Amino acid sequence: MDKVAFTAAGLYAIVLLRAGGTFAVGWLAGAGARRGRLAERISTAKFRRAERAIQRWGAPVVAVSFLTVGFQTAANFLAGSMRMPLSRYLPALFVGGAGWALVYATAGIGALELLARLFAGQAVIGVAAVTVLLLTVCGVLVYRGRKAALAPRHTAADES
Repeated sequence: MDKVAFTAAGLYAIVLLRAGGTFAVGWLAGAGARRGRLAERISTAKFRRAERAIQRWGAPVVAVSFLTVGFQTAANFLAGSMRMPLSRYLPALFVGGAGWALVYATAGIGALELLARLFAGQAVIGVAAVTVLLLTVCGVLVYRGRKAALAPRHTAADES
């Protein structure tokens, strides 16, 4: 149990710094981000979805975003750029970050122990499992990259 507590504490510190930093960058960028170089990056569907959710539900969206993949950074950045008050943001950060740290500490340690047992007992099967996992991740990334490249781009000129 000490292993999980130590790992969760380390991950908690990391997530507080990372998510808090993302919020701070969003706060500093403010409305300027919507006009500058970041405008195209934050106009993606993921960022628009996060912004609508934050506008509607506020801090609970930030807390729940820690249990998602890919939505967390957008939610923290947009909460900052929308100038969410710290009195609402910090409790969401502390609660959501704690949930994230516990999930990743327990699942991460479990996955590492499973791999260690697999490699200790059957090294060939362990190498094959890791290879299949890496090839699957690479395949998904290539597929998503090609899909995004083929998607039509909307610009301000298209709408006028």
